[in-house]
Amino acid sequence: MIALGLEGSANKLGVGLILHPAKGGPATILSNIRHTFVSPPGEGFLPKDTAKHHRTWITRLILQALKEAGVTVADIDCICYTKGPGMGAPLQSVAIAARTLSLLWGKDLVGVNHCVGHIEMGREITSAQNPVVLYVSGGNTQVIAYASQRYRIFGEALDIAVGNCLDRFARTLRISNDPAPGYNIEQMAKKGRHLVDLPYAVKGMDCSFSGILASIDILADKLQNGLTEWRDEDSGEPITREDLCFSLQETVYAMLVEITERAMAHVGSSQVLIVGGVGSNERLQEMMGMMASDRGGSVFATDERFCIDNGIMIAHAGLLAYRTGFRTPLEESTCTQRFRTDEVFVKWRE
Repeated sequence: MIALGLEGSANKLGVGLILHPAKGGPATILSNIRHTFVSPPGEGFLPKDTAKHHRTWITRLILQALKEAGVTVADIDCICYTKGPGMGAPLQSVAIAARTLSLLWGKDLVGVNHCVGHIEMGREITSAQNPVVLYVSGGNTQVIAYASQRYRIFGEALDIAVGNCLDRFARTLRISNDPAPGYNIEQMAKKGRHLVDLPYAVKGMDCSFSGILASIDILADKLQNGLTEWRDEDSGEPITREDLCFSLQETVYAMLVEITERAMAHVGSSQVLIVGGVGSNERLQEMMGMMASDRGGSVFATDERFCIDNGIMIAHAGLLAYRTGFRTPLEESTCTQRFRTDEVFVKWRE
């Protein structure tokens, strides 16, 4: 079976084609194409501008994906699209494209939960068996474990997602959004040498990032507009923008490691799977690896091809559901900004 996947819940527009062998076995990625809406430094991406970008690019990306995969419309079994969660206008643009293709080509529709798409793609690529999942992105921060055909949320962000915290701080420093603000913060953090004290907000199994962002924004203003030079108390060396990026990463990632370890202890798992755009951060993977190693466990993660939003994860998760008999009727092929991970009945797993 072959599925076409369309993803456009935020500023990444992804189109992918995947093949599931009839007799089982690993999936084959036929094509995985992505185009990103990049806003100017110091600015975020507005829903209306992002939706316009998706409408402009989706036809050419679909044609490119078909050409790269070497398949025809007749070879495709179903069309999978992101039903939610995400930004309303971009989601609508992609849902309309999916409905149009379904009517033009006479193919079944499958609405996919964006978060479940990340999890299933991570499991497929890494072959992780039954891990605790840390899902970290610009819109979501969740610690998840599977039980009784649901992906249960053990902990999550109480306010803004960790990726949103990083993105907004990048705007404060007017760091480029190309290729991604979080990636550019990561590169600056590698040059940081001094750890600045920031709030640490873990509340049970949940995290809060808005206060940390407010605090480091104040420190950034002190650094950029201060009348006197700000120096480290121990070394006497000047505090830099790189030090702030380093401090923010170390603090928020330590919080994520703590709640993930607590979930591992609760469910008795020795594996961690990191998914979502922030999951491609090497420092987060390193910190999580140190924790897992101390517990005799292991960490699984993918590179930016699969961590960052993409169409192939929607195709994969959609095809898993399609093979169990799931279909999304045309009149129900809507999208929603709020679609909880644990709302999805995971019929394809025991």
